Amino acid sequence: MTKQSANIGVVGLAVMGSNLARNLASREGNVVAVFNRSPERTRQLIAEHGSEGDFIPSETIEDFVASLRSPRTAIIMVQAGKGTDAVIEQLAEHFEPGDIVVDGGNADFRDTIRREKVLSAKGLHFVGTGISGGEEGALNGPSIMPGGSAESYKTLGPILASIAAVAEGEPCVTHVGSDGAGHFVKMIHNGIEYGLMQAYAEGFSILRHKSEFALDLYNVAEIWRHGSVVRSWLLDLTAAALEKNPDMTGIAPYVDDSGEGRWTAMEAIDLGVFAPIITLSLLDRLRSRDSDSYADKLLASMRYQFGGHPFKKQE
Repeated sequence: MTKQSANIGVVGLAVMGSNLARNLASREGNVVAVFNRSPERTRQLIAEHGSEGDFIPSETIEDFVASLRSPRTAIIMVQAGKGTDAVIEQLAEHFEPGDIVVDGGNADFRDTIRREKVLSAKGLHFVGTGISGGEEGALNGPSIMPGGSAESYKTLGPILASIAAVAEGEPCVTHVGSDGAGHFVKMIHNGIEYGLMQAYAEGFSILRHKSEFALDLYNVAEIWRHGSVVRSWLLDLTAAALEKNPDMTGIAPYVDDSGEGRWTAMEAIDLGVFAPIITLSLLDRLRSRDSDSYADKLLASMRYQFGGHPFKKQE
């Protein structure tokens, strides 16, 4: 078995998990244990990026757990749902009381509350953590929204602060609350994101349809990106999409519904909160499956820019 020496571990080495592990390993003081169900991903990470920091690769869950120093802390970066439950069960079998399991995926906060109760009964800490910034943010500095117990944050907080984005000299991470609060905050964040992206897509679609002006949409996006009140990272991505493919050629007007907007709309209904923009943005994504809208094509391209979210090609 591997000698305990890593202060943090990452399970799940698709692009987001791999980038997060690289970010962690590049920060002074972090030693990162890495494990993936398919050993090829672990080998690829070490072969391509092993020189970027201190990694301890493992090809079995037993070796991964043994490589972590106490209190063992592992971040899960796998697809939400049954895959997450399977990894949690694996870790729970080998972890000891006081150890920390962190879910960094976009989980339903209700699942997080359920999982926290199960692991708490075993003496383990379970932390649902929202991570925003997409693949680029995971590598270079995301905004991080951990929930969980105050006790677990004493260990986890400094680790997350080491990799978070920095604004005005402060790391963009805060303990938002107990139980499922971290994933709840991330859910609302993504619901807001639905509305913002929809507004950009609709606005540029109106500009495009004013054909007598023959507007260069990329140049419009560029001037708005600097000094305008609508500037944002999402507008940066819109500009990038328009520069590469201003007509959205070959992109089907299908915008995937990844779940968070749907959960946000349902929560608004349950709480009796009026949230028409987020709800209509969700409904537009559902409608996009049967549309031929330029706005939907641009929105699909925008999502691909920041998160590698799937889009369909149009023949």
